[in-house]
Amino acid sequence: MKLLRRPARGDSARNLREHRIVWQAASLLLAYPDGGHHARLATVDELIALLPDESAAPLVAAVRRLREQSDLEAATTYVETFDMRRKTTLLLTYWTDGDTRNRGSAILVFADAYRTAGAQPPDDESADHLAVVLEFAATVDPDSGARLLATNRMAIDMLHEQLSDGGSPYAGVIGAVADTLPPASELERQRARALALSGPPAEAVGLQPFTLTVPPRRDQSARPEGAQ
Repeated sequence: MKLLRRPARGDSARNLREHRIVWQAASLLLAYPDGGHHARLATVDELIALLPDESAAPLVAAVRRLREQSDLEAATTYVETFDMRRKTTLLLTYWTDGDTRNRGSAILVFADAYRTAGAQPPDDESADHLAVVLEFAATVDPDSGARLLATNRMAIDMLHEQLSDGGSPYAGVIGAVADTLPPASELERQRARALALSGPPAEAVGLQPFTLTVPPRRDQSARPEGAQ
């Protein structure tokens, strides 16, 4: 009978270090490809060189595909992927709360977590934007950030599935993030299947979005532009 070895303290520390590297690299890759796009890709190269090959592989593939695009193609692909489609939005609370009054409270959970950790919610992006959450987890408070990511595991898994089905270069980025999280529960899988069929809830209301920092790109609305 083969006994499972309890992870040593060094294992946990090493795993957390690797997770933080993945989160930071993913945050940079999920930024809008503006003038700093190529510099961010170079930084990602340096980060993923610190990872084991298995963890680095999906990020390496994403960087390669993003480098194959012209600047115009990269920007167009990003907007069409994340801003124009409800089912590939990076706004995590939109997956579960859509255009409902509940979404304001859901976003506040993220902003409060940042403030509790001593970080001010950024001014140029919504508090629930995945790139922002990843940067927070990587550079400010990995424990609180990991909890935010795990709590929103269903949205991350749904995003990964949608991007994979569409052959997006960003699918591997989301997959790498998902691999740092605890396995989804059966309840989460059931909710994900139901959400895949129904889509985000809709109850059009005016929302004042929280805006955060990573990385600024342009004026943002509280919902994907193509949402109906």
